[in-house]
Parts: sequence; C-alpha cells; structure tokens
Amino acid sequence: MCVLYDVLSIVRDKKFMTLDPVSQDGLPPKQVTIQVGIIDLNQKFNKCHKRVYTVGKISAFPLALGLSEEQFEKCPDRDNPQTLQLISKKKSLAGAAQILLKGAERLTKSVTENQENKLQRDFNSELLRLRQHWKLRKVGDKILGDLSYRSAGSLFPHHGTFEVIKNTDIDLDKKIPEDYCPLDVQIPSDLEGSAYIKVSIQKQAPDIGDLGTVNLFKRPLPKSKPGSPHWQTKLEAAQNVLLCKEIFAQLSREAVQIKSQIPHIVVKNQIISQPFPSLQLSISLCHSSNDKKSQKFATEKQSPEDHLYVLEHNLHLLIREFHKQTLSSVMMPHPASAPFGHKRMRLSGPQAFDKNEISSLQSSEGLLEKIIKQAKHIFLRSRTAAATISLASRIEDPQIQAHWSNINDVYESSVKVLITSQGYEQICKSIQLQLNIGVEQIRVVHRDGRVITLSHQEQELQDFLLSQMSQHQVHAVQQLAKVMGWQVLSFSNHVGLGPIESIGNASAITVASPSGDYAISVRNGPESGSKIMVQFPRNQCKDLPKSDVLQDSKWNHLRGPFKEVQWNKMEGRNFVYKMELLMSALSPCLL
Repeated sequence: MCVLYDVLSIVRDKKFMTLDPVSQDGLPPKQVTIQVGIIDLNQKFNKCHKRVYTVGKISAFPLALGLSEEQFEKCPDRDNPQTLQLISKKKSLAGAAQILLKGAERLTKSVTENQENKLQRDFNSELLRLRQHWKLRKVGDKILGDLSYRSAGSLFPHHGTFEVIKNTDIDLDKKIPEDYCPLDVQIPSDLEGSAYIKVSIQKQAPDIGDLGTVNLFKRPLPKSKPGSPHWQTKLEAAQNVLLCKEIFAQLSREAVQIKSQIPHIVVKNQIISQPFPSLQLSISLCHSSNDKKSQKFATEKQSPEDHLYVLEHNLHLLIREFHKQTLSSVMMPHPASAPFGHKRMRLSGPQAFDKNEISSLQSSEGLLEKIIKQAKHIFLRSRTAAATISLASRIEDPQIQAHWSNINDVYESSVKVLITSQGYEQICKSIQLQLNIGVEQIRVVHRDGRVITLSHQEQELQDFLLSQMSQHQVHAVQQLAKVMGWQVLSFSNHVGLGPIESIGNASAITVASPSGDYAISVRNGPESGSKIMVQFPRNQCKDLPKSDVLQDSKWNHLRGPFKEVQWNKMEGRNFVYKMELLMSALSPCLL
C-alpha cells in the first residue's frame, strides 16, 4: 500500500525517479511474494536492498516500508530480504486493518441512524393508529387527546384530557423487546385504575333472603389483547372510569332533586332508595387504583349470578339517550304560524288539556327513576320465578310449568304458566295462564280472556296459583268424564257448601256413569285437599233400612247414599290416573 502511495504521489507531483537495472536472479522456490497494485516487492527489492532510490533527498525504499532513513540505517537486519518482506507485510496488514475499522465504524453509525429513523417512523405510525380511534389535537409542542363524551352530548365537567408522549425508555445498544411501543399516553391520576357501578337489591324481611348483588362495568386489571397496543387498553379503562363517574354524578343529582314519598339518601359514593316496602336498592360507585390492595380485591372471583347484564346494557342505553336529548335540546327552525305539538294544547274551553295533562306531557323521567323502575321489574320477575319454582318443587301433582318469553321489555316480561297432569297433557289443557309482569303489579290473563291483577306480594301470587292448581283437578275430572262416556251432572268452581277455605274457594263436580247406576262426586280445595264420594244403587246397599213409603220395586233403581273413598289407598301415580281407574271399575263391561 505504501509503495503504491509513493508511485501515485510521484505521478501527481510530477517528480520522477531514476531506476538502475536489476539482475534477474531467481529466488528460492518457496519465497512468498506480496503484490500491491502493479509493483512486485520481490522483483524490485530482492537484490537491491543496498541500493537507494532517491527522489530529491528522500529515500524511496525506507519510505515504501513506512520507515524513516535513520530508522532504516539502525535496523540490524536491513540486509536480510525476509526482514524486509516481514516489515512490508506488517505495514500492509496495518493499513488494511485501519480500512476495516473505518468501515465498521461507518456501518455502526449507519445502523444507529437507521434505528433512530425507524423508531421515529414507528412513532408516527402509532400516532396515526391512535388518531383513528381517539380525538387528538396539538397544543403548543404537546399532543393532547380527549376521553370525554362531550362530542356525544355529555355535560360532565371533567376535562378528560390525556397526553401523548414518546417512549424513550429504551437502550438502542440492547435488543428491543417484542412488546415495545414507541408511543405512550399519560392519563389524569383520578382516572387511573378501574371503576364500576355496584347495584344491590336486598330484602329486609327475615323470611326472604338477599336477592343478590349486581356489579356493573366490573373489569379486571387492564391486559393488552393480542395484536392491540397497550395504550388502547389503558385509554379504554380510563374512559370507563370517566363514564362511571358521569353516571353516578347524574344519579346523585336526580336523587337530590326528585321528590318521592320515601326520600332517597345520598351518602358519599352511595345512593339508597326504597322502591317497595321491605326492599332496599343501593347504588354505589367503586373505584380502585392500581395498588396491590385494589388488585387483590379486583381479582376475587365473582359468581355468575352477581352480574345482571340487562342492567349494564340498559345503563349504556340510558346514558346515550340522555346525551342524545342534550344534543337535540336546541330548538330547530319551524314555522311560527304552525307550532309543533298537540292541537289540544292550543285550545281553550272544555276540550282543552288541564294542568295535570299538560304537566304529564312535559314531564320526562330521569335516569334514576328509570333505573328504579327497572329494579322493581327485575325484583318482581325474580319473585315470580321463585314462586313458580317453589310450587313446582313442593307439589308433584298436578305439575306446573313456566315458559318464559325470550323477547321482553325493560319494564315488562311475559311468562306462560301451564298446569298439567302427567300422562294426560292432551286432554287436560283447561288451565293456561299468561302472566304479564310489570313494574308494580302482575296481570294474569286466563284462557277465556278473564284478567286478574295481582300486587307485588309473593304470597298473593302463590295463593292464586294454588287455587288454580286445585281447580285443575276438577277440570281434569270433567275432561276425563267426557272421554270415558260419563255424564256431568253438576260443576262449580266456587262451592258455597262445606268448610271455608283460607286460600281461594273449593270446586266440585258430580258425574254419573253411562248406565246411570253410579255417581261420583269430587270436591277439591287448595287447603282441604280432595274428597271423593261414590253413590251406589239402592239394590246394592244392604245396610239401608226398609221404608214403608217406597213399596214399589221401581224405586230400588234409584241411587243410595254417598260413601267416601279412601283416596290415599287407591293405586295410581296421580289424581287423574286414580280417577280413571275408579271410573273404569264402576263402568259396565261392554263385552
């Protein structure tokens, strides 16, 4: 390399050097040669180590080796050609190493610059993804985002602002982790952690247990979903906290303003109301931060019954409806000569609306009132389901079945109650009830169109179902008599004779055999139970005293007195099956 450098310097500076002829004696066969450019060191310096090539006053040979003239003269083995070759090799390798070091330094610098540029590009791409999901604006040298629902019509005073920053907590010399994100967000301290609305409905009566506790918006600690950035989970959790605070603030404001018979109580983060007597509704705001104690509480297992997803969905709908009403509260342009509204509102005289009617049209329910009505309906629906399940498990004959409708309203549900006997479902279809469960009462629609209104008391519903089950047994005997060919002599759902029932009324039926010789009388009450009497012909009653009045033999074909049947000793799986066996035994053989 140095010899080539010398040659190039001579050509550039126009300085020439004189070369003496050199003998062409051969070198040993294993001699190592080094070629740099077009100059062969063996050919030039094999026999001329004593000669000096001069360019002015500078020796060309020591210059080629990288040595000064004094250093070359002091070299003890300067006359040895192997020494000269070793020195030249060392110099050439040092130059090549220097070139490689410079190239490696340039490559390292280039890689570092590429990584910085890539991080800058990743930050911009992440910022673009963030802008697609959240509302951002630039204030000075900061990038701020909005977590609030102001654009949707919210009036909550919280600013809900977060800041977008660049994540610089990474060492470029080390390996970049896979979950590294060049973008990070800073949210307000009061929106950190997780929050949820806790609604509990409790019965204060000692005979009925707690209905349960409802946890709304219950979320575990934020965990990034696969393929989603961590800032998305963080912002969603903060927005959930803001939404829970807005809902609770609205509920608290309405609880103070609404005038009810039993005033609502607002204490710290809890609202207590009493929708029904001995029923307490509690709404609480629970906000947990990211400390260890809160994390331990959040990770506790919740049973599926503790979460009513209907209330969570309805709260979302109610708050969105409230936001929509806020946006649409601005009066739109309309003709002044034809204002909107009902025509009777602009009339006077007897056809006009009175004060109560006008106030009912202008009044609107608040968020708390709607939640209380939904809580009433949920409680009443749960009480109805508990009553039907209790009767079905306690009474085996007849059977009671409840078919709940999948399509219900937030304030009304429907259930169809069927009372049947096992094995006789096709002929015993007389008792079919449609229960329409509302907010404060239950409307019962019979098969024949009769409507009965029940209150929210559970005992009233149980008494009604017990009376219907008692009537079902008598209706089943009536249908069975038609199938068996027996004649119905009398039928009554409300018997005025006999002991008085504390629950409803007793029902009775009397049927006669096809030949008319036998008669069966059935009396069934909700509390007294079943009582079956059989009337035999007079000629089969040996214990009857002879009468002096009835001398003709034709009077012997009349039926005698009734005899009670020991019903508990009859064979059969249910009431209707036993009655079928009794009718079969009293019917004449048709062979």
